[in-house]
Amino acid sequence: MKALAEIRDAYDVSSDAFFVPPTAIHPKTVRVRANVVDASWPSDFEPFLPELRDRYLAHRANRTAHARLYLGASPRPAIVLIHGYMAGHWWLEERAWPMAWLAERYDLALALLPFHALRSRSVRGGPPPFPGTDPRMTNEGFRQAIFDLRALIGHLRGRGAPAVGVMGMSLGGYTTALLATLEPVAFAVPIIPLASLADFAAEQGRLGTGEQALLQHDALERANRIVSPFARPSRVPPVRVLVVAGQADRITPIGHAERLARHFGAEMVRFEGGHLLQFGRAEAFRSIGRWLDSVTGR
Repeated sequence: MKALAEIRDAYDVSSDAFFVPPTAIHPKTVRVRANVVDASWPSDFEPFLPELRDRYLAHRANRTAHARLYLGASPRPAIVLIHGYMAGHWWLEERAWPMAWLAERYDLALALLPFHALRSRSVRGGPPPFPGTDPRMTNEGFRQAIFDLRALIGHLRGRGAPAVGVMGMSLGGYTTALLATLEPVAFAVPIIPLASLADFAAEQGRLGTGEQALLQHDALERANRIVSPFARPSRVPPVRVLVVAGQADRITPIGHAERLARHFGAEMVRFEGGHLLQFGRAEAFRSIGRWLDSVTGR
């Protein structure tokens, strides 16, 4: 409890002081196939806490940001797609998302979160340090995620995209919601999203039971407050936010999506499946497609 209170105090700053804007990027690109390129660029990120700098930056692979881009013959409205926890491998993401269907109408960018896939600290895999048991690493990881995503969005806008929106699944849904409170993107679609790190810890039985669990939940919520989507209002109008939830989701139960929908004043779409076995997701994506057409004028 004392450690969580100290972390809360260390991050008791304004959003502008914590989420610093990136400089313009000029990614190195490698062609994968027709209209698909892999982009990478240095993530010139510095941790907020000086005492965490050496530990954080020791993960050299994480100091390079990556995105796979699916581009049309000329710039179109673009969607940044954000993966879930322990995901981000290109072969996996190209199956998790309806890429061919989306790429018919939009430019796409599959973005990698810190410490995932190509940014992993180890070729042998294992859980990444973000998000993790140390709330400081979680806070810094989300800070870097927003830093890199803003750089990518700036690049897409710079190359002529008339609008750039964001969609994310699970941990990517949380990141999408967080980004929508910091950057005026064209639209935001959190899918089967995580909404609260403290809620997730409690639901997974990691905070014990009884009064101690309630006290720990509150302390953890405060320690991660700076990176919470609920810490500030949305910068995206409610009609441009759509929350998608799985009725049978046992990893991020539907309450997470409902809480985000209330915060953003957004419409919510439900499908019958869960987090991994996403029965009914085809109809959910058709709903997303109709909604995207309405907000982008396609």
